[in-house]
Amino acid sequence: MIPDLKAVGRFFWIQRKQRMFSINKGYRRAMTLSTGLVIGSLAIVSGQEWDEFRGPGGTGYSAATNLPLSWTENENIGWKTLVPGRGWSSPVVRDGEIWLTASEEIQLSPEDRKKKMQSARIPGLSPVESVTLLALCFDEETGRLKKKFVLGDSSEPPLIHSLNSFSSPTAVMDDRSVFCSFGTFGTWCIDRKTKSVKWENRSLQLDHETGPGSSPILWNDLLIFNCDGIDEQFVVALHKDTGQVVWKTDRSGELNARDSLRKAFSTPIIVSVGGQQQLVSAGADWLYGYEPETGRELWRMSYGKLGFSNVPRPLYENGLLYVCTGYARSSLFAIRFDDPSGPDLEDVLWRYDTQVPTMPTPILTQGLLVMVSDRGIATCLDAVSGEVYWQKRLGGEFASSPILADGHLFTGNRDGEVFVIRPGKEYALISTNELDGDIMATPAAVSQHLLIRTRESLYRIEKN
Repeated sequence: MIPDLKAVGRFFWIQRKQRMFSINKGYRRAMTLSTGLVIGSLAIVSGQEWDEFRGPGGTGYSAATNLPLSWTENENIGWKTLVPGRGWSSPVVRDGEIWLTASEEIQLSPEDRKKKMQSARIPGLSPVESVTLLALCFDEETGRLKKKFVLGDSSEPPLIHSLNSFSSPTAVMDDRSVFCSFGTFGTWCIDRKTKSVKWENRSLQLDHETGPGSSPILWNDLLIFNCDGIDEQFVVALHKDTGQVVWKTDRSGELNARDSLRKAFSTPIIVSVGGQQQLVSAGADWLYGYEPETGRELWRMSYGKLGFSNVPRPLYENGLLYVCTGYARSSLFAIRFDDPSGPDLEDVLWRYDTQVPTMPTPILTQGLLVMVSDRGIATCLDAVSGEVYWQKRLGGEFASSPILADGHLFTGNRDGEVFVIRPGKEYALISTNELDGDIMATPAAVSQHLLIRTRESLYRIEKN
């Protein structure tokens, strides 16, 4: 059904001062949005796979069922296994295998650490003596570590932010291979059948300043990822069978004069608009659309404000793009995107500026958008109008993103607490569950269990 646009426009005009959002005049222009709000980008697929950051299509949706809503270290735990090294990448799952990336770090002596810290350009950076990059394959049923791959190393790695890791980008996999990216440190492809490294590419150099963060995605035969450093900003596609660069496109938008304000860590998405597939990619200060086959820039849209170091992945549903702008103060834009030529600021239907995350990605469900800020404030908005239904403090600080599985939202904080929320226009916290170790990685949900990575361990959570 097409909404009565004049009536809707009058309603929002009357109500606008009572809400914490703004409606752009673009909302009153003719548009072809449906009020039904079915999933527009990708239907929920088989609950047996979770093959990229935030699951199939990057939506955060899982078809997993019969999940426990409460657990402890001793209850509803299928298994718990130690994870070698350190890393914030999320688990990816397929065909009974769980893959993670990690890094083993050799610490500096106090004297050498003090010397190295003299080169820190911003607060929060931390040095190590050396780092070894790992890919880890676990058995989904038992949690046993099946194989540990040593992919590469760096004897003098750059400083990294204390909230980041050298292994923060999440791997992506298909039926034959798993692809592990570590940003400037390199990208590797592992053959899942032979359990051997098929190729590596270490040619894409940039200065992340605070460490890598953007995860790769697969589209046809291409492995695509963002590279937004303080010195270089581009999007690149490698051929998934060879690792060779197929295309590399520099960001074209004008950036801030301060190089520290040029970095970004978002992961792109593929959307279909007007029968055309486009790669939507959020960088610093700008949102871009590319032709995924060639990397040709199709459009770009300025945020109209400073926006950098943004981690959340864009969302797309029913002709609307949702984008978080990042630091200094993050804003959430709902952007009408039903024209392949691309949106501009006139297409921003609404904007929300309070407790918008810079790290966790929001999630769409039942016509609602739910997000959790870095400071632990959960907010539920109407996905079309931006109306605020509720806002609650969960507690703790957050880096991982919420996922939707078995009719519930699962989101974990840096204290190891996982909050289970029933989505709806009224706030419904079902349970709060605590695990040993902080949670930085986004959970996965497959079959009838959750997979949650903490600082030192990987858990399979299921009904006993």
